[in-house]
Order: sequence, then structure tokens, then C-alpha cells
Amino acid sequence: MSDPIAGRAIVLGASMAGLLAARALAQVYPSVLVLDRDKVLGVRESRDGAPHTRHAHGLHGRGHLIFEEFFPGLTQELVDDGVPVGDLGEMRWFFNGRKILPAHTGLLSITAPRPVLEHHVRTRVAALPNVTILEHHSVSTLIASPDRSRIVGVRARRDGADADEVLEADLVVDTTGRGSRTPVWLEELGYERPPVERVKVGLAYTTRYYRSKPEMFDGVQSINPVASPAHPRGAFLGQVGPDICVLSLTGILGDRPPTQPEEFLDFVKSLPVPDVYDAVRDAEPLDDAVTFGFPASVRRHYERLTRFPLGLLVMGDAVCSFNPVYGQGMSVAAIEAKALLERLLRDGTAPNPRRFFAEQAKVIDVPWEISAGGDLDFPEVEGKRTLKVRVGNAYMARLQYAATRDSEVTKGFMRVAGLMDPPQALMRPSMVRRVLRHSASRPG
Repeated sequence: MSDPIAGRAIVLGASMAGLLAARALAQVYPSVLVLDRDKVLGVRESRDGAPHTRHAHGLHGRGHLIFEEFFPGLTQELVDDGVPVGDLGEMRWFFNGRKILPAHTGLLSITAPRPVLEHHVRTRVAALPNVTILEHHSVSTLIASPDRSRIVGVRARRDGADADEVLEADLVVDTTGRGSRTPVWLEELGYERPPVERVKVGLAYTTRYYRSKPEMFDGVQSINPVASPAHPRGAFLGQVGPDICVLSLTGILGDRPPTQPEEFLDFVKSLPVPDVYDAVRDAEPLDDAVTFGFPASVRRHYERLTRFPLGLLVMGDAVCSFNPVYGQGMSVAAIEAKALLERLLRDGTAPNPRRFFAEQAKVIDVPWEISAGGDLDFPEVEGKRTLKVRVGNAYMARLQYAATRDSEVTKGFMRVAGLMDPPQALMRPSMVRRVLRHSASRPG
């Protein structure tokens, strides 16, 4: 029999996945406690525990809709704070070195600096009457019942304290990201670690901020030459404030965008299109370039475990960390949080981990198929290329070319990229006809 919802839920990590989980749990749990090892309240800059937040981020498509559902008025709040908001399909996108036609999709894209977006969301969550955020708290281990069948709390230590504090909980949710210790904790409690799937991309991205001018963007929100096997270097140049823009350069498999100013611009100049270089070559830099490495996309298959303790869930990057160039992380975390809330409201009982992980796997399957399949289009990336992956990538190359001639193709493509539609939507007869018609003359 399932347990009733009562007592306290503890969320490990106050980054985006943790905040979304806390927002969902707060609707049904009397008390929600969020722990983070950093100072997070009132912070609008990148912090030690989340260095990746310095680089270009985007919240769009389905993720944006869920954020607005969880936090009504958030979009206008961000606009009032100077954050650019625009249509996902009306940005300047380049695939395989070719500009696709813009299309009005109705899907908004928010290009706030990630720390600014987190600040707005965190402020909303902290204002909930049954949510408490504890800063400077590091979790050392989980606490299990005597028979180890259930997690009943955590041991945590505040910075500077001499001993751990026992924090009891009816539910613990791990949202600590790629460095999650749940697999280790499970093994210590006599459970198996989850099977792990990796796609090694060797991604590095280097970011610099500039003072922006209107002529740099010519009316668009961002300029995005996306890396492809023929042009493996990519970039995301986006407006993030009234007169500030961010440029993140990407390289894979050891091609590391440099941080020195001249070499940085040389890398920009080597991109397959001149638009980014033309925009920033004479622009005023606001900081020094910084590099961040992302060795592999990692998916932990908790849904495949046959035994798992009650009272424990894992969400966000702690389960699946996607190649960030696809911009899926925040949206997937939002979809997971919505699925958690719907299960809690539907069942009226504490979530059963194995049932939740089965639902979570269905949420992850589509974005994982998109990002991992896309990475395997690069011949040097190691991984199993099934017939589905090979056919899918061959078709996607044709579709992206067709989008340079047909804005309806762009619209359909962006709906899939925004996680509004499944990839199968691009195989509907009407779309296939458009793709085949426009890609007949595609160069090899």
C-alpha cells in the first residue's frame, strides 16, 4: 500500500532542477527543504557550484510553457528585468553552413543569462510559505531505515560546523547534477548502481560577453551557426540584456575554442558563416573568455533497476545530462517536475520510485534520441549507430536543407527541437513531401 503524502520533502540542490522539483512538491507536501552547498539566495552571477551557468543558455518551447505554468507572470517579470524574449523560429539559425528560413512558431525563447533566470525562479520558490532554502549545506550521506528499504533523511553539514546534522524526511529528491552521489549511496546500502549510457563528444565551449549594438543583430534575438559533421565548429551569439550579448563558441573531440583574444577571434572567423565574426570583430568585450568542458552525455537508467529504496527520487542532470548545444536541460527538468506533480496529484500518495522512474524514462527518451542521435552523426564520436540513427540522421540532413527553402519545414523542425512534438512528427506524409521536394537538388 502506498504511503499518504505527509511530513517533509528534502531536495538536494538549488539549481534549476531542484527549484522545479521543490515547486512541484510544495503543492502537496506540508514542508519542503532545499539544501545547497553554495550561497544561492539573491545571487545573479555564476557560482562555484555551477560554473556552466556562465555560458549561453536558452529556455524555449515546452520548457518555457511549464515554467510559466509553475510561475505565472514569470515571462513578463523577465522582460521587465531587461531579458530578451522572442520566437524560437525567428532567430538566425544555420545548419550545415546554410541559413534556414525564419518561421513564426508561437514558441517563445528566453535568452536570459542562466544565473539571472535562476535568480527569478529561486526568488519565486523561496517565497512559497512551505519552502525553506538552506545555503552552505553539504550532504554527506542518506539515512536509511534499519532494514534499508526506505530513505528517511540525510546527514548534512553547514560550512564551519563541527558535526553533521540529521535532517529527517519522508521524501528525498536528488537534483545535484552530473556529480550525483546517489549511485555510490545505493551501493553502500546494498543496492545496485544504475546502468550508465555515455556518448563521448569531448565538447568544449568558450564564452565571452560583449557590449551589444542594434546593428550587430539586425533585428534578431540570436545568431546560431550550429556545428555539423561538415562544419564541426559552432557558436551561439545571443542578446541577454538591453546592451549585453554573450558569445559561446563550441568545439568537439579536442577542438577547444581558445581564450586569448586574438585566437578567440580567429576561431570565430573560422566558422562556416561570417555573421558572428562580422558582429563581434569590433565589439567591446566586457570580460575575459572562459572555457568549460563537457566530456560526454550521460544517462543513468534508474528505470532498469529491480530494487530501489522507497522515499528517494533522482531528477534532472543527476539522471540524464545532455549535450548542452541542444538546449534541452532546463526544459527536460521542467517536464520531469510536471510529471512528478501530476503523479502526486493523481495518486494522492507519496511517489513510488520505480513507477516514477518508468515515467521519467519516457520523458527522457525523446530528447536523448535527438541529442545522442545527433552527436552520432559525427563520424569520430564513439557509439552504436543503429539503423534508426543512421536513417534519422540522413533524413535530418535533407530536412535541414529543405528548411532553407520552406519556412513550414523550419516550423516543424523547431517544434521538435522545442520538445513540443515528437521526432515522428517530422515523418508525417505532408512533411516528408516537402522535404523530398525541396531537398532533391541538395548538394552531396
